Amino acid sequence: MDKNQLPRIEGTLRSKYLELPEEIRRAKGLVVMGRRIKSVIFTTDIAIIRSCNADAVLAVYPYTPQQIISQSIINVAPMPVFVGVGGGITGGIRSAVIAKDAEGDGAWGVVVNAPTTNETIALIRHTVDIPIIATVINEKADIEGRLDVGVSIFNVSAADRTPEVVRNIKACYPQAPIIATGGPTGETILATIEAGADCISYTPPSTAEIFADIMRRYREQEDINEAVEGHLTILDVLGKL
Repeated sequence: MDKNQLPRIEGTLRSKYLELPEEIRRAKGLVVMGRRIKSVIFTTDIAIIRSCNADAVLAVYPYTPQQIISQSIINVAPMPVFVGVGGGITGGIRSAVIAKDAEGDGAWGVVVNAPTTNETIALIRHTVDIPIIATVINEKADIEGRLDVGVSIFNVSAADRTPEVVRNIKACYPQAPIIATGGPTGETILATIEAGADCISYTPPSTAEIFADIMRRYREQEDINEAVEGHLTILDVLGKL
């Protein structure tokens, strides 16, 4: 056994869990309130959140933010949670109130979507003491303006242009902390890290996809068991002749 290989201790009943791509561990990471975070899982599925090895959760969803949703996720998550507080339809005082409630519930940070105005971000900054994470979807984002009103971290989600957008931000603002979408493969994750991302956001397969794979394996194992049983039955018959 390689002396540098990490020991792995797992329980029998909890041996099945979602393990994020190993390439993510090459990221430098962010230190958020004393905790180093290299990976965030982009999901609101509490079953996946309870069954993965991500360092944090990016709990953002395409509906109007509701405190009961973020509260539920924070209560069950065994790791820090960054909560979406609006930016599109929801903004202004309402986003600030949702952010304040999220902080009170134990969120480690709040996430604002790309359309969020600097005025809303400034209002949130005056309301909470936890990090504000601003989503960036292209090169047109007002990075300097966001920093001026109190953004702590940028969340770059620009599809296949993500590495390029990350590189552009780091060229002008080398100290700006960045979480970025890593993409579907180890190669795309490494490319995003090499571009300057400090932390990688990973989108997991859905529960339905995971279940489909498990059921497929169960069916394959059942077919093998039936074949073995049939073979043993023939051998038993032959042994009695």
